[in-house]
Amino acid sequence: MVVKLQRPILVGGLGLSFSLWMLDSWHDSIVQVGEFGLLSALAVGGGLWLFQQKRPKDSLKQLDGMVVDRATVESAIAKTETVINQLAQETENHPALETLREQVAQLLLELDRQKIKVAVTGGKSVGKSTLIQVLQNLETQNSVSLQETAPLFRETGENSDAAILAEVAKSDFVLFLTNGDLTDSEFQTLQQLKAANQPNMLVFNKQDQYLTDESANIFSQLKQRMQGNVVATAASPIAIKVRKHEADGSVQEWMEQPAADIQQLTHQLGEVLAQQGQRLVWVTTMRKAGLLKAEAKNWLNGTRRDRATPIIEQYQWIAAAAAFANPVPAFDILATAAINAQMVMDLGNIYQQKFSLEQAQTIAGTMGSLMLKLGLVELSTKAISTVLKSNAVTFVAAGVVQGVSAAYLTRVAGLSLVEYFQQQEIAIDSGTGLNLENLRQTLQKVFQQNQQIGFLQGFVKQGMKRLLPEVQPVEVVNVQKVMG
Repeated sequence: MVVKLQRPILVGGLGLSFSLWMLDSWHDSIVQVGEFGLLSALAVGGGLWLFQQKRPKDSLKQLDGMVVDRATVESAIAKTETVINQLAQETENHPALETLREQVAQLLLELDRQKIKVAVTGGKSVGKSTLIQVLQNLETQNSVSLQETAPLFRETGENSDAAILAEVAKSDFVLFLTNGDLTDSEFQTLQQLKAANQPNMLVFNKQDQYLTDESANIFSQLKQRMQGNVVATAASPIAIKVRKHEADGSVQEWMEQPAADIQQLTHQLGEVLAQQGQRLVWVTTMRKAGLLKAEAKNWLNGTRRDRATPIIEQYQWIAAAAAFANPVPAFDILATAAINAQMVMDLGNIYQQKFSLEQAQTIAGTMGSLMLKLGLVELSTKAISTVLKSNAVTFVAAGVVQGVSAAYLTRVAGLSLVEYFQQQEIAIDSGTGLNLENLRQTLQKVFQQNQQIGFLQGFVKQGMKRLLPEVQPVEVVNVQKVMG
């Protein structure tokens, strides 16, 4: 259901009023206008009249593709509550719980919010403040909140683009201002807004600073790049010189400040807010629910990772001891699958993924096969052998390599499972299906994160102390070529 407002929030007409005033002045006297003179003003007025006859619908297309209603938003809020409740269940007195619960309660109130929040953003000196001032003077009711952001695309300063866009995400609609053809940075930011389902309108401001043909060309390019949804304005037009010839032959000159040319903007924005106001609020509320859910899940994942880390460390050294006591060929390094299977079960319990022993063994075997196919077993074994090559270990050399390798691969497997589980939705019921492509990508990512030279050298030292406590720490050697 879409609740329609009684009338548009913003009422235009100043541009056309200025044209009529100029016509009236022309009737009384001979008026000569400078470089940005009467013909331009008349062209503006005529263009606004034509615009009224055929009002574009581009600004509504973006919303038409968003399937959202009150029930959908309520469901999103409920999912957010599920994550927060799970955090409360697993961690008593978590410091973020109170704030999270307050925010989710606020989301329920947001569903019936009547005031539409419009963010006005863009780079430096594009006319954000002036446009807001003009629009505020035209408001007929207190149903719109216009909020200016700090300038985007600044190389230095406290307000980063990410922080500004995070604030923009809290608004219902975005007016993105530019004063010419789009730069790459502006285009990329607009694409980010689109990807985030943030309804927006591109405003080509200061169009009066270009010649008529240039302005029309820029406007056409903007519409093509943005597939419509563009309006042209002049929130603070350049003053024009007016010369008036009196009947007695004298001439008077003065600079006249034209009225703001924002007719296109006020009509399109008024149309969007009148027809889609409630829907805009719902879209914003659902976006906020998603962000809050992600925040709660990050807290929950952090808590679970704290519990998972010692379990991984425990099983990696158990695997190391087993492989050291009974060395096996490199290609069979994952013969410690029974140990890894138990680790899968323990990690699954933390992430609400209940696996039977048989299922856990299958998962462990699948991960072992993926590691072999990706070449991770060979890479890790060569790297560890390189670190150990200068150490005077003879009769137990093979066992040390196999033991440390088993520990390293067990660690990679455990961290990969943690990463994989964190990507999943918070489980209500146990799930046992694995997405092998996602698991493969996760394994590669975790392996790359844990192959830094410093980490590997430290890990080998830990393994040596556990497996051969009487042997001095191994010499640090360069294994960059091996792991690269």
